[in-house]
Amino acid sequence: MFDLGWTELMLIGIVALIVVGPKDLPVMFRTLGKFTARMRGMAREFTRAMEDAADESGVRDVAKDFRTMTSPRAMGADALRKATTFDDFDPFGEDDEMADEASARPAKKGPKTAPMTEERADAARKIRESAAAKAQARLDSEAEVQTAPGDSAAPDAATRTAQGPQEGTS
Repeated sequence: MFDLGWTELMLIGIVALIVVGPKDLPVMFRTLGKFTARMRGMAREFTRAMEDAADESGVRDVAKDFRTMTSPRAMGADALRKATTFDDFDPFGEDDEMADEASARPAKKGPKTAPMTEERADAARKIRESAAAKAQARLDSEAEVQTAPGDSAAPDAATRTAQGPQEGTS
């Protein structure tokens, strides 16, 4: 209650011994003990009286109802907590019935989303074709360079310096 340690209690006892004297010290401690016992008894009686008054007014029932209404179990928080734990998570689980049902059933296309998905599929096809054409052109140009390594269209730096400065460049 007061958070007194052994050293503080010993200091209080020594001061009491000096102030009161060795003859009256046991009588004083006995009186102090009776006083604290009476105070504790009064505190217990007060607590009991308040609990009885709360029981009579129905506060305890209201508190119990409030606790049940706000409990995590009643609000579904325990199911949410269970759903967010990934301890038993298996992304390729074959026991998951909902995943099997979802994969077995084709995705439904609504009247507004069907044209959009078709447009997206056409755009994706065009992008793939364009990328394939560019890749093929790059492969063809690399093949031409490998077949004729001596024939380069641009003169190298040695022939440029040997020819000297050209007109139009400084």
